[in-house]
Amino acid sequence: MRITVRIMLVLAALVCALAPASAAPTVDDASARKIDELLTVRAESGGLGRGELIERLSARLLGTPYGANMLIGSATEPEQLVADLRRVDCFTYLDYIEAVSRSSTRDEFFTNLVTTRYIDGRVEFAQRKHFFTDWAARQRPAATDITAGLSPAAVATTKHLNAKADGGTYLPGIPVVDRTVTYIPSAAVDGAVTNALRTGDFVGAYTPDAGLDVTHVGILVHTPNGPVFRNASSLAANNQVVDTALADYLRTVPGIVVLRPL
Repeated sequence: MRITVRIMLVLAALVCALAPASAAPTVDDASARKIDELLTVRAESGGLGRGELIERLSARLLGTPYGANMLIGSATEPEQLVADLRRVDCFTYLDYIEAVSRSSTRDEFFTNLVTTRYIDGRVEFAQRKHFFTDWAARQRPAATDITAGLSPAAVATTKHLNAKADGGTYLPGIPVVDRTVTYIPSAAVDGAVTNALRTGDFVGAYTPDAGLDVTHVGILVHTPNGPVFRNASSLAANNQVVDTALADYLRTVPGIVVLRPL
């Protein structure tokens, strides 16, 4: 009997060791209220298409203050599942909108946040989707990279993600990943391209810098006044989630990478 109990305890310990981290973080009251508000918007959205749903949800976070480096974890610090909607950076903004767009309850939101932010649903720094194109290239993709099909001017280039030009890495403890990144030069984003973009598309600002795919991300929204780039802006003039005219934003970046949500 004692042997049986001991075996059961060992098996239980193994299961706990192999199980993914908990998908139920501690959430402050303001974030909890905002999550519930977004879930209500989602529930009341009826048969809206995917892009229109993303637009409606993302609009509820317009004006949310910008916060840098919102996630917790590194090669030396244990990763934590963060769900803090009091402030967002450009990536966490997209994380929350993508996760809530697939959720009906708060528990579902936390579960979907894990699968949106992490590979294999494991809350670990090494499993975090650190790069924008991870959303299309890694397991359980949240989107499809449609950049190449938007313009004959699209350029494909090989990137060694995470590798700095001086031989170091941006993220210690994370391997370098070779990936073909396709972008459309800003000068080539003409009327045909903007017409092919859909509300709800995820847009990244391409960078030629070694080791990176994009430097900023946001959501494309078509409005009566033209397309806008909805983003958590760190610019001093904004410092919050704002709508920026796409044409104005394109003048500040080398090009764009476009992912379409699944």
